[in-house]
Order: sequence, then structure tokens, then C-alpha cells
Amino acid sequence: MPVDIYLITPPFTQLNTPYPATAYLKGFLHTRGFSSFQSDLGIEVTNMIFSETGLTEVFNRMDKSDHPLSPNSERIQAFREDYLRTISGVIHFLQGKNPTLAHRIAARNFLPEASRFEQLKDLDWAFGSMGVQDQAKHIATLYLEDLADLIKETIDPHFGFSRYAEKLVRSASTFDGIYEALGLACSYTEEVLLDLLKGKMDELKPALVALSVPFPGNLFAALRCAQWIKKNHPSTRIALGGGYANTELRSISDPRVFEFIDFITLDDGEAPLECILEFIKGKRTIKALKRTFMLQDGSVVYTNDQSIKDYAQRDTGTPDYSDLLLDRYISAIEILNPMHRLWSDGRWNKLTMAHGCYWGKCTFCDISLDYIGRYEPLTAALLCDRMEQMMKATGENGFHFVDEAAPPSLMKALALEIIRRHLVVSWWTNIRFEKSFTRDLCWLLKTSGCIGVSGGLEVASDRLLALIQKGITVSQVAKVNSHFREAGIMVHAYLMYGFPSQTAQETIDSLEMVRQMFATGILQSAYWHLFTMTAHSPVGMDPGKFQVSRRTEVIGGFANNDLEHDDATGTEHEKFGFGLKKSLLNFMHGHLLDQPLHKWFDFPVPKTSVDPDHIAKCLDEVTIDTLKPEDRFIWLGKKPQLSFRMRSKKGLHWEEAVIGFRTLTVELEWKLDKEKGSWLAGFLTELSGRKEPVTTGREIQESYQAAGFDDLELFWDNKPMNGIHQVGLIRI
Repeated sequence: MPVDIYLITPPFTQLNTPYPATAYLKGFLHTRGFSSFQSDLGIEVTNMIFSETGLTEVFNRMDKSDHPLSPNSERIQAFREDYLRTISGVIHFLQGKNPTLAHRIAARNFLPEASRFEQLKDLDWAFGSMGVQDQAKHIATLYLEDLADLIKETIDPHFGFSRYAEKLVRSASTFDGIYEALGLACSYTEEVLLDLLKGKMDELKPALVALSVPFPGNLFAALRCAQWIKKNHPSTRIALGGGYANTELRSISDPRVFEFIDFITLDDGEAPLECILEFIKGKRTIKALKRTFMLQDGSVVYTNDQSIKDYAQRDTGTPDYSDLLLDRYISAIEILNPMHRLWSDGRWNKLTMAHGCYWGKCTFCDISLDYIGRYEPLTAALLCDRMEQMMKATGENGFHFVDEAAPPSLMKALALEIIRRHLVVSWWTNIRFEKSFTRDLCWLLKTSGCIGVSGGLEVASDRLLALIQKGITVSQVAKVNSHFREAGIMVHAYLMYGFPSQTAQETIDSLEMVRQMFATGILQSAYWHLFTMTAHSPVGMDPGKFQVSRRTEVIGGFANNDLEHDDATGTEHEKFGFGLKKSLLNFMHGHLLDQPLHKWFDFPVPKTSVDPDHIAKCLDEVTIDTLKPEDRFIWLGKKPQLSFRMRSKKGLHWEEAVIGFRTLTVELEWKLDKEKGSWLAGFLTELSGRKEPVTTGREIQESYQAAGFDDLELFWDNKPMNGIHQVGLIRI
């Protein structure tokens, strides 16, 4: 079945769910009448290698190799038959097809174990909160990682489950090393890849192959695919795009790259790919391409016809996951980090609420590039339309919104639309920890199915947050996180160390802020990474403003993004990495939260200057939140039950109102003054009967006054009314 375009995600990205780029493009191409097919060759290669047949070939090649075996590989070799006997069962288990095997795996007497299992001695304390299925997934993941170590040591040094030949590609300012490696014989991994590619190319006979390269760990496999296509299907044109090209290849000038591919496109791929397809069909001249590099007369040229506009997000169509082998993905638990668990375990439909970032000011971020700088939100109705279409097509109701920073106003609108349509979904996304995330908004998001958020706390220092232009403070983050915690939404923080001018004192103080957030329970997951200066960020474009200097200018003709730099403070940021990450692993599991910070490091560090109760004091600050006429509320609770009972004290007798509320988890009784309790129960009952159970602060005030009361502010800002969001009256 010949197609116009074959969309490929080359090895490797994720084991558990497809990277969404080709699904986005396929959905768009369908709206424009182009025929297409997509493949995630990463998961297909993984399933081929990690099978009885594939592993047999791994061991056979290892036998023929003269590479001396490490003690770990010798151990795996000794249990060869056990690996061949169990591999199919493990893969089926991780694909969700054989859940009962969990009991045998978790018993630790079914699977062979090598060096990866040594970490279990240190992580036994984490298994106390894990069920049998989760324990088995983690053990099965370690089993696969042992095999991956064997492959990497003996027959393919480039191998990795979520990346391939990344070390060769990362920060490759010249094409020399990659070009040389492409001239060598294919590894076993590459042979499997090209065998799969051959079958697809023979069947599809595409006019254009589009290689999506989101990360450095996809590039070499993409070029290996392109190399094979050029040799065996010379009339097929090849385009390369994706996140790697968008950030690294914006100034490419080495003509050797175009021995393998015909076009490199930048930024959103919809309009550029449409132009290339029309060019191939003879409907467009080569000068009428959009954001595209190509080779002309031996030189790399860039063509960008300004008259061609990008498609609005509302016109790009619903992501289309057809063709992908959704039942072949593998849910693994690689490390015991709650948010990383979401990334690696389970199948998630990917969507985007808004193109770009509504904030767009952070000085470490590539805000000069289109994928950040051009902000364009969708509507909640359109998002829900797409969610319903994708649930029907994939059978999955989990969604990961892959926004740079999801806008709070759109998150609110989306939550209300999900609730209005009675959709049963689970979803999570990336946010900014801004004050818009009120207590009530967090409860609304939870009610709609939000299970987690991730956001940048970054340096956890108010001075450095201001330098970054993050637009938040540590105190603000603490309060927002407490709102998410109260609603039961998991919070993950991205943490950064080594930002320009950051001192050792500030690094330790940041760690103390993070420790206190875990200790107070307002943070459940986090990850530290070392600051990297990039060419398209404000820091990279004007390093002197941030007291750093570039070491060298990149002049290699290939990748140009990560920049080496010197920090005027002279702080050796790299040496803090191990201690920061080790402490964090313990904090996430509630361990050693009271240990002095200096014990996490094997070199002297300054004492923290942060008040030991700083975060607790931030959370104790009282915020007066009065009822305003323009406030809008939605009632999501059940109809309240009203009853009365007599009370007596010191010879006095009176009647009080008792309002009963049923939630999914508890039953509550509120005791109020008879008249005011009767009014509240009646008002909420009236809301329960509305088709759209929405009210305003003005309506509440008028109803309260009509009942003969005039102290609404005192009544509203008192127990039990300050907990009314918990039973369903949420300010929107």
C-alpha cells in the first residue's frame, strides 16, 4: 500500500508509551488529504531483541566475540538458559498480559539476578509501600537492565533502553565522529532495526520518509535508517526534524549530513512537511519551502518562504495513534521516584493544551525559539473533543499534557469541561508554581482527574529565582504546593544547581528549602540537574549579564546548543551532584529528614543559613480570602441532608441544625445555628437541582440577606464554612 509519507520515531525514546510527534503529524496530514503510516521502531526493536530468538542471537554473538567478559557478564552467561526460559514471560508481564506472574517474580526465586540487583540491598526500605505488582515490575526492570548491560559490554557499546549512541551525539559540534561511525559495520541492534525498516519500506514505498528526532539518543539510529534508505530506495526523499534539530541544528553548515538526508526542518513540522510533499509532487518550487535546510550546489542553504503561515493549533487535527503497536509497550519501574514512575509506567495519550509558554521569561530557557516563544492556547471544548476521539481510538483514558507550562486558566476551563461531559480520565501536566493555583482550583483539578503536576522550583533561592525571572518565590511555591497536597495531587519539582553566580552557600540553602518541603509533606517527588547554558537562552545570548563567560565559540558546522562556560564565583558546582541526589532519594521516602546536611557530602560545605522552620512559617501565614460579589462557585457535591436536634447546657435548651454531607471517602456532619443551617442546606439543595450548578458571590449574598441575615462575612470566614470546598462548593 504505497503512501505519501512514512513517519518514523527511531530508537530509542520510551518503553511505556509512544513519543507523540508522529501521532501529531499523522493527525494533521490526514486533515490535508495525505496518506501516511507511522512506526515507533524503538519499541519494535526492543521487542525483537528481548525475545527468546533475539537473546539467543545476543548470546551467540557474545560467544563469537573475543571481548573479555567482566565478572557480571560471566554470571549472566552462566544463567543463559534461565534468561532464555524467562524472557518472554517477563516481557508479557511488563506489557500487562500476564499479571499473575508478579507473584513468582516478587518472590526473588524465579528470575536470574546480576549486578543491577545489588541496589535492592539499599532500597529494601522502599518496598514497604509497594504492592506485589509494583515490586515485580521493579525486579523485572532490573532483570532487563542486567541484559542491557550485557549487550552494551559485549556486542553493542551504544545500546540503552531510552537512548542509542547518545554519547557519540551529545554536544557534537562537528559531524566527524558521527560520520566516521556511520562508515563502520552495523551493530546487532542496528541490524535488527534495518531488518524491520526493510519490511516497512518494501510494503509502503513512500515518497517521503520523515524521521522524528526528539533527543540526541535518537539521531544516530535515524541517520543509520537514512543511510540504508539512500542505498536501497534512492528515489525516496528523506526529511529530519524534531526537538534535536530545533535546538541543535539551527546553524548547520556541514554538507556531509546531506549525504544521508535531503531536508532538515525546524520548529513545528506541519507546514514544512506539507511544503516538502507538495514539492515532491511537483506542486511547489524548491524556493517555496518553509524553515528547511537542504543541499544546493554543494552548500547547505536555508529556505523559509515568509508567505507560508503556520497552522493554528485548532487546525492541526487530533493526534492519531493508529499504526502504532500500542499493546507492545512495556511498563517499567526504573527508579523509585513517584513522578518518574508516571513517565515510565503505563500508556499515556499525549496532548498539548497550548503551544509555547504563556510566561516565556525564564533566563535559562530557550525562549527565543518558536516552540517556547509562540504562545497559542487551545479551547477546553476542543481539547475535550480530542480527548474523546483519542480514548475511542486507543482504549486508554490517561492523558499526559506535554506543555512547557500549562496555563492555569485553561486548566480550570478544561477541568470544568471534563466534569460537564462526565469524562472518566486521569491526567497530569507541567505547570508554573504561581499563585493562581488556589486551594479551590486544586480541588477542582483533582475532581476532574488530575493526579499530578510537575514544575520548576529550580534553585529554591529568592535571589536566584529573581535572576532567572521565574516570577515566583519560595514562599509562594510552598503555599501552592500545600494546596495541591490538600487536594491529593502529587507534586514533582524540577531542581537546578550551578546557575550563574550561585554560591556554595546558596546551594546548601536550596537543599535545606527542599528538605523542609519534604518534611512538611508539600513535595512528593523531585529531581536535581546541573545547569547547562544553551545558545538560545538569555544566559547563552548575553553571558556577561549573568557574570559568566563562554569558554569557546562553537565552530564545528554541526550541533550548536550546549555551551561550556566559566562562572565568576569559582564554585565547583559539579561536585555537589552526588550529595544532592542521594539526599533527595532519601527525602522522597521520608528517610533521614533530620540528618545534618553536611553529612550528604564528602567535602566541607557551609552550614545552612535558612531558618529551620522557614517553610512551616510560610504555610502558617494567614491569608484573608473574603467572599466577593463577582466570585463564581460550582457545586459538585451530593444533595445535603438536613436534620435538627435539641441541645442543652446549664439549663438552657435550643435546637440546632445538622447538615450531613456524603463524599466518596467520608461522611461529615456540620452543626450550625438552626436558621443559618437551614438556609445553607436549602441553598445547596437548590444548587443540586440546577442543570448548571453554578452560583456567584452576589447570589449567595442576596440569598443570605433574603433569609434575614446580615453577617455573611463573619459566617463565611469561620468554621465549618472554611472547609466547604471539601464537600463540593468550589470557587472557580
